[in-house]
Amino acid sequence: MSGFSAEWLQLREPCDARSRCEELVLAVRSRLPSRPLQALDLGSGTGANIRYMAPRLAGEQRWLAVDDEPALLGHQPATLQGTNFRCSVSTRRLDLATELDSLSLSEFHLVTASALLDLVSASWLQLLASRCADARVNVMFALTYDGRVQCMPHEPDDQWVFGLVNRHQRGNKGFGPALGPDATSYARDVFGMFGFQSRVMASDWVIEPEEQSLQRELIAGWITAAHEIAPSEAERIELWVRRRLTHLLAGTSRIRVGHQDFIAWPKAPGG
Repeated sequence: MSGFSAEWLQLREPCDARSRCEELVLAVRSRLPSRPLQALDLGSGTGANIRYMAPRLAGEQRWLAVDDEPALLGHQPATLQGTNFRCSVSTRRLDLATELDSLSLSEFHLVTASALLDLVSASWLQLLASRCADARVNVMFALTYDGRVQCMPHEPDDQWVFGLVNRHQRGNKGFGPALGPDATSYARDVFGMFGFQSRVMASDWVIEPEEQSLQRELIAGWITAAHEIAPSEAERIELWVRRRLTHLLAGTSRIRVGHQDFIAWPKAPGG
């Protein structure tokens, strides 16, 4: 699985948190059994998903945070607590691309992930959905990139560059050919085939002009992806990035990146 640095995860966490659909977290909570809650966080990184969800799920919780980067797992707190919740967090190093079968999903009431589904392959997601169906477990996958990007002020080559980025998103991120912008749509279909009901709501990033560090890192990632897809267009790409950075430095750059939050739950027997 392609890794992310702790610095990048820390930089994006405030934007992630304000973008997420709290309504869906509360909908998940209403379907969970009485506490203590047993929850699994796939590709947990430094634990941002747990930090967001735990206060909103409320009550006593026990989380297993899974990632293949021990340096990221080292940022996970052993406990989190607030006025209405308390959770313990244990960690496990695991390569999700090859070792998903080693997780016993029947031990959990909830399987979650954040910013993961667009990286995985169709076959991997089919396997996960099948395992979740066997365990009759609720799922929530947040902040899945859906291919929509809008930059203001607009530049003529914006959509051309984002087309290259979306092609790159469908490359191999460690799981085989990635679902990329099609991930949420595919998740609805595949979980539906396994008897789940689901809901999807937008969780777009809206990055304001003053958030220059986040914008700069995002643009840098786009440029790397564009160069990898179209190396012969290096000059055109560089001209585009200079114009985008001019807006950034002028304090006029505002970026919206399309994301979606997805929940699914098994239908009642006979339902």
